[in-house]
Amino acid sequence: MIDTRRTEPQLRWRASPLARAVATCAGVVLVVALVGSRWQLIAFVAPLLGVLCSISWQRTVPKVFVHAEPGLQRCFEGEQTQVSVWASAEPTDVSVTLTVTGVPGMQLDAARADGRYTVTGGAERWGRYPIRVHVAVVAPGGLLAGTATVDAADIFVFPLAPPQSTPIPKTELLDRLGTHLTRHIGPGVEYADIRPYIPGDQLRTINWSVSARRGSLHITQRLTDRAADVVVLVDTYPQPPGPATVATERALRGAVQVVQSALRSGDRAGVVTLGDGRPRWLGADIGRRQFYRVLDTVLGAGSGFETSTGTLAPRAALPPGAIVVAFSTMLDTEFALSLIDLRKRGHTVVAVDVLEGAPFAADKDPLFTRMWSMQRAFMYRDMGTIGVDIVSWPSEHTLDEAMRLIPERRRPLRTRR
Repeated sequence: MIDTRRTEPQLRWRASPLARAVATCAGVVLVVALVGSRWQLIAFVAPLLGVLCSISWQRTVPKVFVHAEPGLQRCFEGEQTQVSVWASAEPTDVSVTLTVTGVPGMQLDAARADGRYTVTGGAERWGRYPIRVHVAVVAPGGLLAGTATVDAADIFVFPLAPPQSTPIPKTELLDRLGTHLTRHIGPGVEYADIRPYIPGDQLRTINWSVSARRGSLHITQRLTDRAADVVVLVDTYPQPPGPATVATERALRGAVQVVQSALRSGDRAGVVTLGDGRPRWLGADIGRRQFYRVLDTVLGAGSGFETSTGTLAPRAALPPGAIVVAFSTMLDTEFALSLIDLRKRGHTVVAVDVLEGAPFAADKDPLFTRMWSMQRAFMYRDMGTIGVDIVSWPSEHTLDEAMRLIPERRRPLRTRR
């Protein structure tokens, strides 16, 4: 079902060009009549003054509505999408003029046909791009004109994720059929061991060659493939201007790549954004539709996600035993505390540091920059001690190369009941 957005702009009423022309003519005639002592001109200007005085008893100003179909449109970087925009008024005999404009960074093309505008828009960079409409209407009587600017529709441009698959940390996976090879014995294709037959074993697992050589039944054990629950944590806290602000774009692209890789592997994937005191989150699920729902959640598009309050990730957003991959500049203390809280709950937590270098200008004293780097290294060590591994993501390397440096995870912490 196509969603149609209806918006009522707040019109600012002022004198119309007709009213200004009448007032100008009346003023000029009055000045000439007073200066030249020509009282006969009063009879000429009286009808004009009567027209201006009729504003108070003319009909009420009309209501104007701007419609967009669909009201929310989605596309990827470099793609084009279309939105229909038109206006209506009450009463219907009022003429409304629309002018469609865009925002910086957006390519927009508007074509009018049958009173509607077909707007074709797109952008080369991800983000939210509103379609702004300038409304101009003249009230009945022609003496008042109203203008307003309103965001008629929104185009959300999603980032393109690289096709490389990102590895997940090596940890105990859920006892659910998947694609990740483990050391556990069970249904699978990878060879594990040979053991004697026990009543109850499936006949198709009997290794007849070994059984013939040893004179008794033996079966082939295989390693099982299991699935994982991957939840991406995105840092949306305000960043200082400079390198930290530039690095936040890589955080979103990395989050999209991890979700894409998890869904392609048949794992369940979800997302949590922290930063404004109202976390947005989407529970873990599978399928192609989940990928677009994750993109909506990250950019705040639509209403298919959940919201809560606080600075920690909601418990309902992370299933038990989920693997958490966080993308952050690691400059905000509250985000670091949320990672520690997730580790205490028993989750495997890996933080990807998207910040390259120091977060301040390059003209600082080199000693100051080196001291900051040492403090950063100490933070890496302290977070790793409590179970949160941090890996750096330089711009010259891809995300899958950076995540291969994740050490093998220790056993999850046991949560106290």
